[in-house]
Amino acid sequence: MRRPALRTGVRWKISIAITAVGALTVMALSLVVHNAARVSMLDNARDLQLDRVLFAQRIYETSKPPTTPRFGAKLNDPALPADLKAKTDRGRKATSVQEPKNGVPDIWAAVPVGNGDVLSLHSTFTDRSSNVISDLDRALVIGSVAVVFGGCALGILIGGQISRRLRKAAAAATKVAEGHTDVRVRDAIGGVVRDETDELARAVDALTDALQERLEAERRVTADIAHELRTPVTGLLTAAELLPPGRPTELVRNRAQAMRTLVEDVLEVARLDSASERAELQEIALGEFVSRRVSLLDPDVTVRVVHESWVNTDPRRLERILGNLLGNAAKHGKGPVEVTVEGRVVRVRDHGPGFPEALLREGPSRFRTGSSDRAGHGHGLGLTIAAGQARVLGARLTFRPSRPKTPIY
Repeated sequence: MRRPALRTGVRWKISIAITAVGALTVMALSLVVHNAARVSMLDNARDLQLDRVLFAQRIYETSKPPTTPRFGAKLNDPALPADLKAKTDRGRKATSVQEPKNGVPDIWAAVPVGNGDVLSLHSTFTDRSSNVISDLDRALVIGSVAVVFGGCALGILIGGQISRRLRKAAAAATKVAEGHTDVRVRDAIGGVVRDETDELARAVDALTDALQERLEAERRVTADIAHELRTPVTGLLTAAELLPPGRPTELVRNRAQAMRTLVEDVLEVARLDSASERAELQEIALGEFVSRRVSLLDPDVTVRVVHESWVNTDPRRLERILGNLLGNAAKHGKGPVEVTVEGRVVRVRDHGPGFPEALLREGPSRFRTGSSDRAGHGHGLGLTIAAGQARVLGARLTFRPSRPKTPIY
């Protein structure tokens, strides 16, 4: 069971990754800078508050007799925080910051002045300091947004370059798969940057060269074998004609003729694989041509021309394709066989059990018939030749089941 997959491009993946990392980085730095600035300003405020309360202490202690504390200082303030009171009880001067849940921090400073009295000074965090923090936070937000958008743009730029190279590589590989063996992925992606894409391109090119060499070797072997067999098979067929009439002679002639047909088909497949075949194009009325040729190949086949059109094609090769398709329908399918011409599209349909799943999935292949045995079921060359001749004509031969499961070419 296939799992659902979210399809997205490399460009957006890289962009999202860079944006996320940038956002997390600037958030962490902003928090660090904000807290450091706030702590520093609070420390300065506490030092300033302590200096002010010490100055008020000197004024208070040098006045004779002691007068009311000045500069906003208070003696034995009942609102003095408990932790600050505990420190002054031990004879220490101290400062304290009280931060309400929703409000401005309170800055306290206190010193003992003798006789158990405590001189303290209390003020709130100044508006100027709050404005500085607000301005700093605003600057951090603006800088963070700029960094995030800049990282996103950089990610799109970098990801777009990688994505373009990968798309070029995929397009070149697709052309190679379609038979354009002269295409090289490394040349297609271009560029001066050397990265993993170039390694992939070189690997694909090496694989293409190796497969091409192997296919060319197989084609040469097939062509050589078929060519070497042509002469003795022709001699065998000629010798069979000299045998006296009878059932054994007829069997020998039939087998010799079948062998000759197989040799000719193998040679034709080898020529098509070499990509050396060239079509001799003529302008013909497709519907009229198909109707005339099908009536000669198999008079029992029904031909229906929905829409006539003129096409440039090779009549000999088109007739070869029609003959192979009708022969395959007659051998493996079930009547009635119908041929429909609609514009530039020709459909051949029978009412048999349908094509094998492997053929529908991978296309025709030589010496593969879809049958578990090899007795009397052909050699799988008919559809292979038809597909090869269609490629020479610049056409496409497709195979699919209809409703119910019947072959459609």
